[in-house]
Amino acid sequence: MVMSLTGMDIANASLLDEATAAAEAMVMAFVNSNSRKKNFFVDKAVSPQSIAVLQTRGKGFGINVVIGDVSNLSRSDIENLDLCGVMVQYPDVNGFVREYATLANDIHSTGGLMTVATDLLALTMLKPPGEWNADIVFGSSARFGVPAGYGGPHAAFFAVADKLKRKMPGRLVGKSKDVTGKTAYRLALQISAREQHIRREKATSNICTSQALLANMAALYAVYHGPIGLKKIANRIHAFTQILKAKLEDFGYSIHNASAYFDTLIINIDGPTQKTQSIHDIAEKIGINLRKSGDHTVGVTLDESVSPQDLIDIINVFALASGANLVTLSQLASPIEFIPDIPVHLQRESSFLQHPVFNMHHSETEILRYIHSLQEKDLSLVHAMIPLGSCTMKLNSTSSMIPLTWPEFSGIHPFAPLDQAQGYYQLIKELESDLCKITGFAACSVQPNSGAAGEYAGLLVIRAYHASRGEGHRDICLIPVSAHGTNPAVSEQLLSRSGIDFLKSAVMAGLKVVSIKTHEDGTLNLQDLREKAEKYNKNLAAFMITYPSTYGVFEEGVQTACNIIHENGGQVYLDGANLNAQVGLTNPATCGGDVCHLNLHKTFSIPHGGGGPGVGPICVAEHLASFLPTHPVVPTGGTSPIGAVAASPWGSASILFISWAYIKMLGGTGLADASKLALLNANYIAHRLQNHYILRYTNANNRVAHELLVDLAEFDRKAGLKVADFAKRLQDYGFHPPTCSWPISTCMLIEPTESESLAELDRFCDAMIAIREEVEEIISGKQPRDNNVLKHAPHPISIIALSDKEWNRPYSREKAVYPLPYLRERKFWPSVSRIDDAYGDLNLICECPTVEELAV
Repeated sequence: MVMSLTGMDIANASLLDEATAAAEAMVMAFVNSNSRKKNFFVDKAVSPQSIAVLQTRGKGFGINVVIGDVSNLSRSDIENLDLCGVMVQYPDVNGFVREYATLANDIHSTGGLMTVATDLLALTMLKPPGEWNADIVFGSSARFGVPAGYGGPHAAFFAVADKLKRKMPGRLVGKSKDVTGKTAYRLALQISAREQHIRREKATSNICTSQALLANMAALYAVYHGPIGLKKIANRIHAFTQILKAKLEDFGYSIHNASAYFDTLIINIDGPTQKTQSIHDIAEKIGINLRKSGDHTVGVTLDESVSPQDLIDIINVFALASGANLVTLSQLASPIEFIPDIPVHLQRESSFLQHPVFNMHHSETEILRYIHSLQEKDLSLVHAMIPLGSCTMKLNSTSSMIPLTWPEFSGIHPFAPLDQAQGYYQLIKELESDLCKITGFAACSVQPNSGAAGEYAGLLVIRAYHASRGEGHRDICLIPVSAHGTNPAVSEQLLSRSGIDFLKSAVMAGLKVVSIKTHEDGTLNLQDLREKAEKYNKNLAAFMITYPSTYGVFEEGVQTACNIIHENGGQVYLDGANLNAQVGLTNPATCGGDVCHLNLHKTFSIPHGGGGPGVGPICVAEHLASFLPTHPVVPTGGTSPIGAVAASPWGSASILFISWAYIKMLGGTGLADASKLALLNANYIAHRLQNHYILRYTNANNRVAHELLVDLAEFDRKAGLKVADFAKRLQDYGFHPPTCSWPISTCMLIEPTESESLAELDRFCDAMIAIREEVEEIISGKQPRDNNVLKHAPHPISIIALSDKEWNRPYSREKAVYPLPYLRERKFWPSVSRIDDAYGDLNLICECPTVEELAV
């Protein structure tokens, strides 16, 4: 969808929001220049929230964000400023539509990149940026059927020219094939995707959460409406805007962007009325918010929800302000022929969304059947537990998610005045207060809209605190190798490199990373920590620690570690990714931390949704409270020097309801019980598996925390089996595999959470033990090392349906798909067999299935 509408070569599977996508585009331009060109030009008509996030992100990389009028930017200016890139909005924040082909050529001639923020719906009428040689095109897909939700979640789209595909942040879903040749889809180019967990020293991004669920909503909006339906919606919006423009000009108003527009008008009001406020007062009385775009201008943007009566109401606001006669609905005559009020050279001539999937599901029954067919391919919590370590896939209760459907919440504009969003504001403040009580800290910000964004924001707070004390030179961040995936330490021998290839949270915040060792039992090496804290004490900024660690153990020396850091002038960032083991039992402040982020999509029950939405609020000690993120459009109550870290002042506001309800319904006792059960469940699994597998780390009492590491290294030597073989075989038993090959390449990280019953825990343990027995058959020689039930797993029904003469494997069909009795009653069938990962990376194709593939 994104590739087709933008005219670009390749698109990823969504980012967090438009403003952070803008920041990723800027950093890509910087990296593309080999970090030599430090200046990045941003047109002043780019959205203010995007500019704010660009300025925040630029500081960590030493990028100078130059704000100016792009229409005055000449080729000589580009050369003199030594720009790594230019960013424009299309249409811009004032509604203007301009073509930037000449500017794109000019920036290319000096080696820079042309980056463009745009609107997918507008691109059904406007020439796509790919046709005038843009390098990066991004924006928000909220326009495609996603509720406003007071700011989110809204999936950002991100598309690039082919030459940049291996530098693009986020996830790429590529078309590959399984071992039988059947089409299969997978995350491709894992080094640049979310698998910074696995290849932490090579990752090009700290992006972990993406707005996958919202991206699916936007894509299905396009599937349902198709190119004809989308064009009809765009034409209607543009026609209404034309009518509004004509009426306003009849009243004597002049339109600032009359020469070329899509859905937005900036109205000069110096003629008919001298006071902007009078128009706002009139509008407010009938429930309309007008944007004050200047001292003598107001802005109006229309969308598909605007009815003819809404249009009349807007027109009559200006009629009343100018003393003109009111307009009635009957006076709005429909034009005989719709003619776009867009210059011909800016109009789209190319077709879009021609693939069959966008042209065959236009009735409710068809779209429901199509959605259901996709749903059947997914193993979710509906089918079984998902024991992903460090991801906490827990119950997402219906009762806590129902408020998302209420229009009183879902229909609130992201920048609605606070007096019109008092319910939201109260909920946000209550949630922030509850999170402070849970963590033991003094203040909270819910603006970061992912866990990785929370880490980044928390480190920015620490940097701002040091700078306020005249210690801005503090730039060393100590990180144990047992830390969470988006903030891991790179090895010391890599520190001599620029760090741009390792865009982790710490590096993004402008910090230099030094790794801290762990002992053989997985605990932090306090001696190594002390030595390095003292070695770098003049420049020590922060210590990042995950508690319990990602090795599945509570660090008994955590308070001592924090004291070491404080004694040497640093601040402690305690990663709250594993807070599910802490709530009600201890907290980050008690451990000795100064700031932490929380994964609301883990501990506090927001669904992961195939990768997002997530929320990563940060809580801080009192001395850091004044450094929390602020926002340029809606005041958040502070004047922090770090600015904004997300497009919306309260991040993905609408899904905060889920965590608010989760906390209110459980209360303090219930939250503590949840932590106890999470610990109990993990230790129960560890107890059942300990005689069958090696548990990598336990404490002195032979206990684990809320997750456990099962080491499979011995089976590579004994049976030629890798971690992936165990993971694929678990699918035949009806389970999503645990987190694989991270934080240790030979391990599985298992986390059951508190949501699972004893029966489900036993079912999972029975599956793991049965697989171990299958492994023993390979070790003993009963099954061949390279031709066995694990090496061929998973077994889709298409494989099992082979005729008898074609089944030549050394195990029966029954053993392949019904290894335990419960599977005969409830069986999840994988859609494809073992996927050819290498083929997918070498033949990267990010596109929809063909009609023939859909039929299969």
